[in-house]
Amino acid sequence: MDLQTLWFILISVLFVGFFILEGFDYGVGILLPFVAKNDTERRVTINTIGPHWDGNEVWLLTAGGAIFAAFPHWYATLFSGFYLALFLILIALILRGVAFEFRSKIDNPRWRRLWDYAIVFGSAVPGLLWGVAVANIARGVAIDESMNYIGSFFDLLNPYALAGGLTTLLLFTMHGALFLSLKAGGVVQTRAIQIAKRLAVSVAVLVVVVVLVSAPQLLDRLTIFTVLALILAVAGLALALYHTLKSERFGLAFAGTSTALAGAVLLLFSYLFPRVMPSSLGEAFDLTIYNASSSQYTLSVMSVIGLTVVPIILAYQAWTYWVFRKRLTEKSHLEY
Repeated sequence: MDLQTLWFILISVLFVGFFILEGFDYGVGILLPFVAKNDTERRVTINTIGPHWDGNEVWLLTAGGAIFAAFPHWYATLFSGFYLALFLILIALILRGVAFEFRSKIDNPRWRRLWDYAIVFGSAVPGLLWGVAVANIARGVAIDESMNYIGSFFDLLNPYALAGGLTTLLLFTMHGALFLSLKAGGVVQTRAIQIAKRLAVSVAVLVVVVVLVSAPQLLDRLTIFTVLALILAVAGLALALYHTLKSERFGLAFAGTSTALAGAVLLLFSYLFPRVMPSSLGEAFDLTIYNASSSQYTLSVMSVIGLTVVPIILAYQAWTYWVFRKRLTEKSHLEY
């Protein structure tokens, strides 16, 4: 295995972690006005992700840094071509982070309501736009011979990409509802369970539809048996998710949505390899792990540092989840 392939795999793993962990963060933020009807309930809801949300975002920062260092041409094309979409995501995440810190600073209903809206906005916008970005990368975008994106922002808002955005938005929302069913108690938990059950069928159907629509494109790089197995696996996962919710086995259901998110990311990277950004103008203009990579020396140094530091970070984050593992209720006196 060469270093380019190693870093392609590591970046895919970072995005798997980001989508699973930050996915339920987004979902909890989106659900805030629906599961919490008073300030105490809203504090309980926010406290479920309070110790984790900033750590979960580190997965994205690390993935972005890894792309910048390992595949600078990929980074340049991605961030210049998707500039407005990524800028909107950045603004939303800034508002969301500020809202978590500021909402409890003043004991005023209007003040807290303002920041609660910021949390919802800061969770829903990234939840939608990440799906739009991923769908566009899978579909291919207009990249020329100079590795420049020559399309516009509105070219990214095509029906396929919007369907991908809606899929991630609903999947994150359901993922967050299942997290609340495990982490919160009382009426917040009850409402979260009800929402998860209502979303289950629509999310499952939408995921299956997106996979079916993507099947012709997947056949360009995968065998028909692989694509059929994928469709059956998605359908089976959807049925299993529905069954676990019906039998109120919410831990298994949360594992199911985590598997769905991980599978979507791994499928995308498997489909792309060895490309990192396909060009809709022709295969000759595709960005690959070889024409977009850094020097061998840079990749070698990064490999030593990454393989040394990443296990420590993973151990620390696992420890934080263990420390803050208790279920929160309205009787909890945590203030965040």
